[in-house]
Amino acid sequence: MKFLDEAKIFLKSGDGGNGCVAFRREKFIEFGGPNGGDGGRGGDVWVEAVDGLNTLIDYRYQQHFKAERGHHGMGSDRSGAKGQDTVLRVPVGTQVLDDDKETVLADLTEVGQRVRLLKGGDGGFGNAHFKTSTNRAPRRADPGWPGEERWVWLRLKLIADAGLVGLPNAGKSTFLAATSAARPKIADYPFTTLHPNLGVVRVDDHEFVLADIPGLIEGAHEGAGLGDRFLGHVERCGVLLHLVDGTQEDVAEAYRVVRGELAAYGGGLAAKPEIVGLNKTDALDAETLAARLKALKAAAGRKAKVVALSGATGGGVQEVLRLLWTRIAESRPAPAAEEQPAPADITPWAPTDSD
Repeated sequence: MKFLDEAKIFLKSGDGGNGCVAFRREKFIEFGGPNGGDGGRGGDVWVEAVDGLNTLIDYRYQQHFKAERGHHGMGSDRSGAKGQDTVLRVPVGTQVLDDDKETVLADLTEVGQRVRLLKGGDGGFGNAHFKTSTNRAPRRADPGWPGEERWVWLRLKLIADAGLVGLPNAGKSTFLAATSAARPKIADYPFTTLHPNLGVVRVDDHEFVLADIPGLIEGAHEGAGLGDRFLGHVERCGVLLHLVDGTQEDVAEAYRVVRGELAAYGGGLAAKPEIVGLNKTDALDAETLAARLKALKAAAGRKAKVVALSGATGGGVQEVLRLLWTRIAESRPAPAAEEQPAPADITPWAPTDSD
C-alpha cells in the first residue's frame, strides 16, 4: 500500500429539502385545509478516526465528498426524511486543516473519535406551517436552505512513542530493522527512506512504537532535500533518538545540522527529550571511537545522553532501547488512582429490652 500523509479534498453538506404546497382533498370535506409537509434536513459531513489505517491514499483518487440532500415534504402533513450523512474514515493521528493549512479544525488522536465538519441545511417549511386564522389557504412553501461547503486539508501525523532523526545514511532504517519486525528499505546511498516507517520494539517486558522518518539535510526547513514535511510524524513522540554516523569526520557538525533543523521547524521538537547515538561504531578503531564520542558529547552538552552503538552488529542497542523506554515512561501520564468508596457509617448493634 502506498503511503500518503497529506491530501486536499472538497466537502459539501446536503441541502435542505423543499417544503410542499398541498391541500386536503377528501370526499364530503368541502374546505380541506393546507397539509403540505416540511422538507428534511440535509446530511452532515463527519470525520472519524478508525483502526487499521495508516495512510490517506484513499483520498488521492477521490477528492469530492457530498452528503445527501434532505427529502422534500409531501402532502398529508408528511415531512421529508433527513439526508444521509457522509463519514470520512481516516487513520488515527489525522488533523483536518482549513484551506489556509494553518487553522486546525479537528485533531483525531483516538480510535472512534468523531467530529462534525459541516452541518446540513435546514428543510423548508410547507404551507401547513403558514396557516393562520386569517389565512386559511396559504400557498407559500419555502425552499430548503443550502448546505455548507469548503476545501480542507487532511494531514496525517503518525502516533509513535519514540522517533528516529538524523542525517541521511545515519543508519536509522538499519536500527529500526534490527530492533523490530519492520523491514524498511536499506541501502548505502542517501534518501533510501522516502516515507516514514513504524515498528513495534520490545525491550525486557515492555513494548513501544518507534518511527523512522527520511533523513534531514541542512536547509530542510526551506525545502532542501525531502524538506521537513515528515517531521510532523515525530511531533507526538515522547522522546527522540538522534543517530549520528560515526564514520563521518565531523560528528559534532552533523549533530548541530539536525538540531538546527528541529529548532527551525518548531512544534516543540527541539525541546523534546533526546538520546544521541553514535552509530556504526563497528567500523571504527578504539582511538577514533573515543575521539568522536568525546566530540559528540561536547556538542550535545549535558542535556542529552550520548551512547555508542552499532545497528548492524547490535552493540549498545539494548542500552539505547532501555534509555528510550525510561524516557517514554516518564512522558506518559500517570494512571489515575481509582477512588475507593467511603466506608458506610454503621452503628454497632446493641441489645434492647424488646430483644
